[in-house]
Amino acid sequence: MEHELTDLVRTEILDTEEPLTSRSDLFSAGLDSMGIMQLLLAIEDRYGVAIDPADLSRENFSTGEKIAALVAEKQAASSR
Repeated sequence: MEHELTDLVRTEILDTEEPLTSRSDLFSAGLDSMGIMQLLLAIEDRYGVAIDPADLSRENFSTGEKIAALVAEKQAASSR
């Protein structure tokens, strides 16, 4: 899921050919608050989970790896 989310950010949110890995700093690559809003909608659509406003932090959205961990956590919580 990490690579899928990183690719989503790269191609659909940032619209860049710049290579990104799941550990790339997405904010350094150009992710901003508008991009995060687009990403939240895409996550809800693709993964069926909503991210709580309390989880919207630079730390949680800094890399594809961290976003994937947050999505996995939300998926696990919703299946309980």
